[in-house]
Amino acid sequence: MNTFLHILSFIGSLGLFLYGMKIMSEGLEKLAGDKMRNVLGAMTRNRFMGVLTGVGVTALIQSSSATTVMVVSFVNAGLM
Repeated sequence: MNTFLHILSFIGSLGLFLYGMKIMSEGLEKLAGDKMRNVLGAMTRNRFMGVLTGVGVTALIQSSSATTVMVVSFVNAGLM
């Protein structure tokens, strides 16, 4: 029974995470528009600049998981 609750908790957590990603990407798409698309395009013009931008953002917010979530949201919103 305990294993069943763990599996159910995992599925629920994953569902909430995916729902949050969807909501965040929709919000970013509405908020950002062309200006953010241009800024992200300039910061990730080539692979070297993209890696430097990723390292910088990760160092600023001190969380590689948050950076990954942000990148996935940007891609999902069509900004990158």
